[in-house]
Amino acid sequence: MAHPKDQSKMGIGRSIAVLTSGGDAQGMNAAVRATVRVGIYTGAKVYFVHEGYQGLVDGGDNIKPATWESVSMMLQLGGTVIGSARCMDFKEKWGRLKAACNLVKLGITNLCVIGGDGSLTGANQFRTEWSELLADLIKQGKITAEEAKRSSHLNIVGMVGSIDNDFCGTDMTIGTDSALHRIIEVVDAITTTAQRYKHTHTHTHTPILSSFHQRTFILEVMGRHCGYLALVTALACGADWVFIPEMPPEDNWEEHLCKRLIAQRERGSRLNVIIMAEGAQDRKQKPITCDQVKNLVSKKLGFDTRSTILGHVQRGGTPSAFDRILGSRMGVEAVMALLEATPETPACVVSLSGNMAIRLPLMECVQVTKDVTVAMAEGRFEDAVNLRGKSFQNNWNTYKMLAHVNPPEVKSNINIAIVNVGAPCAGMNAAVRSAVRAGLIQGHQMLAIHDGFDGLANGQIEPITWAQVGGWTGKGGSNLGTKRNLPGKNIEQISLNIAKFNIHSLIIIGGFEAYLGGLELVTAREKYEELCIPMVVIPATVSNNVPGSDFSIGADTALNTITTTCDRIKQSAAGTKRRVFIIETMGGYCGYLATMAGLSSGADAAYIYEEPFHIHDLELNVVHLIEKMKTSVKRGLILRNSNANDNYTTQFLYNLYSEEGKGTFDCRMNILGHMQQGGTPTPFDRNFGTKMGAKSVMWLTDKLKECYRHGRIFANTPDSACVLGMKRRSLIFQPLASLKEDTDFEHRIPKTEWWLKLRPILKILARYEAVEIDTSEVAAMEHIIKKTGEIKGGKI
Repeated sequence: MAHPKDQSKMGIGRSIAVLTSGGDAQGMNAAVRATVRVGIYTGAKVYFVHEGYQGLVDGGDNIKPATWESVSMMLQLGGTVIGSARCMDFKEKWGRLKAACNLVKLGITNLCVIGGDGSLTGANQFRTEWSELLADLIKQGKITAEEAKRSSHLNIVGMVGSIDNDFCGTDMTIGTDSALHRIIEVVDAITTTAQRYKHTHTHTHTPILSSFHQRTFILEVMGRHCGYLALVTALACGADWVFIPEMPPEDNWEEHLCKRLIAQRERGSRLNVIIMAEGAQDRKQKPITCDQVKNLVSKKLGFDTRSTILGHVQRGGTPSAFDRILGSRMGVEAVMALLEATPETPACVVSLSGNMAIRLPLMECVQVTKDVTVAMAEGRFEDAVNLRGKSFQNNWNTYKMLAHVNPPEVKSNINIAIVNVGAPCAGMNAAVRSAVRAGLIQGHQMLAIHDGFDGLANGQIEPITWAQVGGWTGKGGSNLGTKRNLPGKNIEQISLNIAKFNIHSLIIIGGFEAYLGGLELVTAREKYEELCIPMVVIPATVSNNVPGSDFSIGADTALNTITTTCDRIKQSAAGTKRRVFIIETMGGYCGYLATMAGLSSGADAAYIYEEPFHIHDLELNVVHLIEKMKTSVKRGLILRNSNANDNYTTQFLYNLYSEEGKGTFDCRMNILGHMQQGGTPTPFDRNFGTKMGAKSVMWLTDKLKECYRHGRIFANTPDSACVLGMKRRSLIFQPLASLKEDTDFEHRIPKTEWWLKLRPILKILARYEAVEIDTSEVAAMEHIIKKTGEIKGGKI
């Protein structure tokens, strides 16, 4: 590992070529931009290869030097600016010979390929036969021995750009999240055409029959060999049935499907949604088509059935914030991997696991991806799901659990209450819905507490049913109602109501107040025995400032809102020259939104509380922008977190930049405000909320068994009150009490925040000199085959 101080010199004398290949995916441009800028930052010479492998074979004007300005304003564009083509020539030896010759002539020995598994396999083959290609070129007199010596080996690094998320070893491929955004926009539009639930009689809960339309919608999404898009869409919209190639339905699925749809109708549902992957098949590997399902439902059940095949809509549009950040992080990691590679290191892919950038041997990933296809062909469907990785398994298990329609006849006599605390945010309702349904499936009674801890003190508590939470996944805000007040002064009233309503455990969904409220309840256990019940806090806040979790529900939606707004603001200056925008984001003292929005919208600076800044820093930023205005890029974007500094307010920054920029640029100021808390939840927040809600109920169910003594529940150990959070790579439960040490209570933030390590990337991409990238966490290359345990032999 190169010492961080040497990073800006690491690439001197090196050349890197970047190409995009295969089907285009949103976010590829972010990866290209980061590769170019970080490459230039390290001193390397960077080239664009236009039109994928075809451009590599044809050479000439297809391989051009890239400049810093040439990748400006690329972040928000879908597809790939440098072009992509499916290339047959590169599959032939003569084609690869021409490509090798073009690279040798330009002295390029590092190749960064962004594409699917076919593109990456091709790159690896190219690298494997490199010496042989050079020998042939010398023989043919195309290159000299001296040129061959200078380019004696080729380093390859891959980034996976594929909307299907079909590449094993990576949680998310570039483009998947954006494709989900397109799909969910369509699902939301379709589902609003038929309202979700009929009114039910308040006493009997039997549906009122009405003349309203009863509709079934079938939606086919992309995924010829991988059901990821279909599966996550089904989770995110609460679909009644999903067809995925990895796990075909049982043999008499037609009957099961009809029963499921009838059962949903009887519960009061006015709309059925069926999601299909284009590669849907039955157990005998016979395709299941959209028309086949449509005919079944309309003929057998007489339901008004409509089908929609989404097609290329999914590839289009603006990349989501997640894909831009993913692409940017992968681009940085790819350059580092190339510059540290030796002839001995295998070709690698840079990938994401949880929130960590990791490197994996390219061919191991390709092998496991092929093994999935083999497993499906041989009818080993459980193996296929397992080989897809942990994230896919979790999605499948959550979907299977929530797809049960009939809760057990035998009840558990357990009452679990759910409360929302703090400011509302998108995704809270998804967590409530999945917790309610997961609880009912376990045979528990679920109770809804309205209006936060105040509602718990005032007795605003009532049972909540399966049908009541129908359609909640896609709703923003908080349907239960929420308040910021802590239990504090009402603790006695709260303990009385816990006894009165016979509440055996509590799910608290919210932000920093939920965490503080949970701590107050735990502390009060000494005095009030009623509070000795298992509790779980699910972090849900746009600020992402809850200790114990790297992500919180709602932050992704807010981030996308900020990013879209920044895009529009930047675009507003497209005709005017030399303008700097100063934008204030939410987040309290937590700089997560400002930093991540800075990465996803290509900001020149993001001021946050966690990284103190002084007048000297502001001066440097102004000088930096004045220099930038001398180039072909005439726009500047500055983000400031709301509580970044008491004295250097957004207005102060606006005044400072306006004064110092006089004659060079003018300024505009925008405070984004509460629009960041609203909106329909993004696919990530729906999925995250759904998994968190279900997981919390399963954990409470186990805890309640542990804590049941002498006919009653008594839980007073620290591990009976936890925060459920995403840490690095997995969802884990951490005792509230143990998180106190890592909390800055005054500023309402955790003391350690993982995303601070991404700040240098923001500065390098904005062209600041002498920035250190924190490489302390870059692990040695990990092996994926050992993890899946499927492939024997070889080095494990």
